Amino acid sequence: MLPVNWDTIRLFLHVLAATVWVGGQLTLAALVPVLRRLGADIPRAAARRFNQVAWPAFAVLIVTGVWNVIAVRSQITGSYAVTLWVKLLVVAISGVTAALHARAQSKTGLAVFGALTGISALGALFLGILLAG
Repeated sequence: MLPVNWDTIRLFLHVLAATVWVGGQLTLAALVPVLRRLGADIPRAAARRFNQVAWPAFAVLIVTGVWNVIAVRSQITGSYAVTLWVKLLVVAISGVTAALHARAQSKTGLAVFGALTGISALGALFLGILLAG
């Protein structure tokens, strides 16, 4: 069996948190139309419950992301550094738009901020894979 070390644990926690943050958003977005048919307040209740899991996952992403940067700091030059900065910007956009989505009162605000959150979360995931390659 391959050995387990701190790099394994760090990457596992980062990927697990990304799975919750990104995968949870995709799953919730797919469920919203069905939930609306069950009652007007059901999607909001589901979103509130998801936020209780999603925001801690986002915090784990930030902590393990910093840990990842520290672990590879010697590689952070040139195009790797540019890609990392773009990823950090996209992660920030994902967090800000998710917070705005959670506070939105209008259908337009929910739709726009929800879409921006989902797109930016997927973008951050893609950039993370690019950095790992």
